[in-house]
Amino acid sequence: MAKRVLVVEDNELNLKLFCDLLRAHGHDVLPLRDGRDVLAQARDFLPDLVITDIYLPHVSGYDLILSLKADDRLLSVPIMAVTAYAGKGDEERIRGAGADAYVSKPISVLRFIEQVNALL
Repeated sequence: MAKRVLVVEDNELNLKLFCDLLRAHGHDVLPLRDGRDVLAQARDFLPDLVITDIYLPHVSGYDLILSLKADDRLLSVPIMAVTAYAGKGDEERIRGAGADAYVSKPISVLRFIEQVNALL
């Protein structure tokens, strides 16, 4: 049975890559480019996994993780954080907010799918 994956990424190429990979592995995907829409869309879509970039316009991926984990309906949904700007202490801070996995860009396609499969 297909799993539902919500992908939040403002970079068109990364969004397309992530969604294409997920669809190729049989998942239903909801792509979002703007973090302001995530909570409402997530409540309607009820994803099995959320993949979010950390550096987004308007609302950071870090704040999205906090918001998703604060919502009773979405609290148990695993979250994979993806970022190109990995600084010292970022992974610990992002995992501390509630992310279940942390992947640095540029992604390894194999590692990306392994992480997705481990969370679903």
